[in-house]
Amino acid sequence: MDFAKIIARIKAILTTPKTEWPVVATEPASVSGLYTGYIVVVAALPAIAHFIKSSLIGYSAFGMTVRSSFGGGIASLVLGYVLSLVLVYVMALIVNALAPSFDGQKDMTQALKVVAYSWTASWIAGIAVILPWIGWLIALAGAIYAIYLLYLGLPSTMKCTPEKAGGYTAVSVVIAIVLSWIIGLIVAGMVGTAMLGSAAMGGMHLGSSDSGNVSLDSNSALGKLAAMGQRAEQAGKDMDAAQKSGDSAAQSAAMGKMMGAMAGGGNVEALPPEQIKAFLPDSLGDLKRTSLSAQRNAAMGMQVSEADAEYAADNGRHIRLEVSDTGGAKGLVSLATAMAPEEEKQTEHGYEKTYNANGNLVHEQWDTQSKYGEYGVLVGQRFSVKASGNVDSIDQLKQAVASVDLDKLAALKDTGVKAN
Repeated sequence: MDFAKIIARIKAILTTPKTEWPVVATEPASVSGLYTGYIVVVAALPAIAHFIKSSLIGYSAFGMTVRSSFGGGIASLVLGYVLSLVLVYVMALIVNALAPSFDGQKDMTQALKVVAYSWTASWIAGIAVILPWIGWLIALAGAIYAIYLLYLGLPSTMKCTPEKAGGYTAVSVVIAIVLSWIIGLIVAGMVGTAMLGSAAMGGMHLGSSDSGNVSLDSNSALGKLAAMGQRAEQAGKDMDAAQKSGDSAAQSAAMGKMMGAMAGGGNVEALPPEQIKAFLPDSLGDLKRTSLSAQRNAAMGMQVSEADAEYAADNGRHIRLEVSDTGGAKGLVSLATAMAPEEEKQTEHGYEKTYNANGNLVHEQWDTQSKYGEYGVLVGQRFSVKASGNVDSIDQLKQAVASVDLDKLAALKDTGVKAN
């Protein structure tokens, strides 16, 4: 298995899709070769990330951290992974069957190509499930970008006319949503982004140019994604040069620039731990700070910083306050924030809702029975501030978030952004 070739294809399909799809369409391939040489590797990434999150890190809710058993996590990983491989093939069958309806040509190998390579964006972004709270936003951005890649790829692979690509994409996505929902029911704990991805379709404005290339309204959601891909082209060239040089340090730096370009137009250095830690107050009313920690991590060339503190009172009330700098992923977070639907759910003992306030995405939930809740805000489309814990009312959690200087934090949204 040629891992260098897999990495090169991921880079090319994500950063220069308009030029890569014609290459994909003409290169020799087979169904088995696509699986063994690409799909089985890339599709495993989100499955592994989900296992790490569910069995090793755990999901926090209502004051508790819930982890799947190691054996249960492995079973979920294997089942989810196998079903995802089956789903790719089923979707390829459907895309192939739909081809004549959209003036395309049936070809099973080409259908598998367009499904597998367009889904690359979603598979790579699925790794972000490990991140607290904001992980679903990044996964959403990946799902949206996968729709865009499918839209660009259908004319080259399935030979449909450009003006038919929009309808072809829409029908394929709706079917994929239904199938993914079924997979989600089968594999417990797997959370789909189907509804969010379908919401993104509302911003699509389709058309065609005289040259036969797919064109988009620059003000639409997919138009902005196209611009993001264009920004990444130069970074992709730098990556090529670094790979040819054989310099591992240069390759690492180029990967950071490429991911930065994809994520927001630049290589972003997240705030240092000491700086982000300073936003956490010494106390929250009569709740005294009992612990404080901060760290900065890097993955796939992108930095993320986070700081958290625990506050407690003698009567058992406690709050966990977290401040995170999405750093290199800020562009994806910005895109996902724009796509996130506003929603509210009422339960017998509380509620959960997501909405926009003053340009910031807000998420809150409260349980009147357990007196546990969460309140989080995305500031400057880069920073996440979240308070959670057992208190008297949701208002105390809102006050905890307000204790962080949000205006000062927002003013730092461009700090560390470097030109490629």
